[in-house]
Amino acid sequence: MTFTPIVLVGPSGVGKGTVLSALRSRCPEIWLSVSVTTRLPRPGEVDGEHYFFLSDDAFDSLIESGGLLEWAAYQTSRYGTPRAAVEEKIGEGRAVVMELDVQGARQVAARLDGVRTVFLAPPSWEELRRRLYGRGTEAADVIERRLDTARGEMDFMEHCDHVVVNTEVESAVRELVKLIGLAASEQPDQRAEKDIHR
Repeated sequence: MTFTPIVLVGPSGVGKGTVLSALRSRCPEIWLSVSVTTRLPRPGEVDGEHYFFLSDDAFDSLIESGGLLEWAAYQTSRYGTPRAAVEEKIGEGRAVVMELDVQGARQVAARLDGVRTVFLAPPSWEELRRRLYGRGTEAADVIERRLDTARGEMDFMEHCDHVVVNTEVESAVRELVKLIGLAASEQPDQRAEKDIHR
């Protein structure tokens, strides 16, 4: 069976982490890409599980050798997706999922043959706003900055291969399972997914 490598992208607060956790619970055979970063580990983070923690020199070497499918700088640190690991898992016939931001998704789509970009969208802008404020973990000014960023991220939706609306976690997971090819005999629910023909 051939699986389609997926890049999952969506605005902050849409529930990417929750959906991916549920996806892994349902389909533990899925391989989630682990990013490399130059930042130091936070308490509880495990090298190789949460991130691969690299020195600046090691990160530079990966860039120079073409070893990253995508990379970006955030504040004082850099993050990227290792090319070798992704290509190895695809070559092994594994179902591969990468969770990336818009910039990373664009880079991977341009550099990796056969990958499909999937935009995880909120049911509405009002619902996205409600979810972000409902977390209760950030100040209002931080949330408003996230919403400003989300407006730009939402524009990328029209450039993705598929859109999955995260109205309910289990329905979103079912759509992703079908898109990856783990349920090849089923057809995606057109109410929660649409193809964007480029």
